Amino acid sequence: MKVDVLLGLQWGDEGKGKIVDVLTPHYNVIARFQGGPNAGHTLKFQDKKHVLHTIPSGIFRENAQNVIGNGVVVDPVVLAKELKALKALGVPFEERMSISRKAHLIIPTHRLLDAASEAAKGKEKIGSTLKGIGPTYMDKTGRNGLRVGDIEFEDFNEKYNKLKEKHLTLLSRYDGFEIENLEDLEIDFFEGLNWIKKIPFIDSEYFLNQHLDINQKILAEGAQGSLLDIDFGSYPFVTSSNTIAAGACTGLGIAPNKIGEVFGIFKAYCTRVGSGPFPTELFDEDGKTIANVGAEFGATTGRPRRCGWLDLPALKYACMLNGVTKLIMMKADVLTFVNHVKVCTHYLVNGIKTDRFPYSIDEAPEPIYKTFKSWDADLTKLTKLEELPIELTEYIDYLEAELKIPIAIVSVGPDRLQTINRLTIEIM
Repeated sequence: MKVDVLLGLQWGDEGKGKIVDVLTPHYNVIARFQGGPNAGHTLKFQDKKHVLHTIPSGIFRENAQNVIGNGVVVDPVVLAKELKALKALGVPFEERMSISRKAHLIIPTHRLLDAASEAAKGKEKIGSTLKGIGPTYMDKTGRNGLRVGDIEFEDFNEKYNKLKEKHLTLLSRYDGFEIENLEDLEIDFFEGLNWIKKIPFIDSEYFLNQHLDINQKILAEGAQGSLLDIDFGSYPFVTSSNTIAAGACTGLGIAPNKIGEVFGIFKAYCTRVGSGPFPTELFDEDGKTIANVGAEFGATTGRPRRCGWLDLPALKYACMLNGVTKLIMMKADVLTFVNHVKVCTHYLVNGIKTDRFPYSIDEAPEPIYKTFKSWDADLTKLTKLEELPIELTEYIDYLEAELKIPIAIVSVGPDRLQTINRLTIEIM
C-alpha cells in the first residue's frame, strides 16, 4: 500500500480542501504534513461553508481517521476554535482525529515575534499571515521548540517559560514595538491546551506505517502551494516549510518508496496573496472580474488575492518538483465571465525566451501569451463530462499536451457535488 499526496501547484488557495473532501471516501486516513494555521482549506456541502486551518479536510467524513502530522505547527488557540466549531456541529472529533507528539506548538510570543519582524521590514514585507509560523519553524530548527508531546510532562510550564523569556529578550530589540495583552493571549493559549488534550496524542510515524502494513489507504494533505516552498518557491516570498511532495516524507515519517499517486491541484487561472513576484498578474477589468466572480479573498487572512492568467512555466516547474501523476483543475467556472482566456507559455528574461521558472525575482520575466476563446456557458449546473463546452475541452486538451500529465478532475463550482471526473482515479 502507498501514501497518495495531494498538494497545490501554485501560490496556495487552489482548492485543496474541497478535493480532499471529495476523495476522502476512498481513503482510511487523511494526514496533514506541513504548515499551520496559515492554511485555510474551504469545504462546501449541504449549502454550508466550512473553513479549516489545522484540522485535515477529511474530518466531516464518518469513516476517515484524520492525523495532524509532525511537520505541522499547531496554535492551540486556533485549533481550539476549530474543535469548538466541530463540537457545535456534532462532529465527534475525539474519535476521528489524532495529533503527532512531534508536532511543534505556536506560543503567544511566536505571534508577537512574527508581527515585530514583519513591521521592521517596512516596504520589504513578505506578506506574512502573522500567525507565528516562521518563528515557530525557526525555533524548531534552532532546537528550542515546544512540542505537543511536551504537554504530557510535568516540566511543561518550565519549558514554556524558558522559551517565552527567550522571545521577550528578542522582542526588546525591536525599537518601537509594544507588547500588548500578553497575559490575555496566554490565558487563551492554556485554554487551548485543554482542548488539545481531548485529542489522542500519537507517534504518527508508527501510526501511519502500521496502517500501511494492514493495507489501509492514506492521503497526505498539503497546505499552501508549491511556489511557496521554502527551498524551491519564489524566495524570499515563501512560507517556512516544504510544501512539495517531499515534505510528506519528512512531515509524516513516510519513506520515499511509500509515495504513490501525487495529485496536483491548480486553478484555471492564477492567484497570489501578499507580496512577491507574479508575472501574469492582471490589473484590468479581467482581473477584477476573476477576483469578484471567484470570491478571491484569503480564507485565513481575508486579504484580497491578486489574480492573473495561468502561468505554464511555473506550473511545469511545480509538476516537475512534485512528480505529479494526476492533475486537478479548479474554478473553470470562473472564466465563463471573461471575454477571452490567456495562458502564459514562455517568459522573456533579458530578451531571451525561456520556459524555466527564474531564480531571481529581479529578473522580472515578461510573459508571452497564447489566447483561447472563453466558454460562454454556466458550468455550475453541469454533471457530465460530455456537457463541458467545446472551448473548455480544447483548453484542457492543450494543457494536458503541454504538461504531459492527465487532468483527472475538473471542478465547476465550490460544492463537493460540482465535480466532474474525466478519468477514473484508482486508489491502490
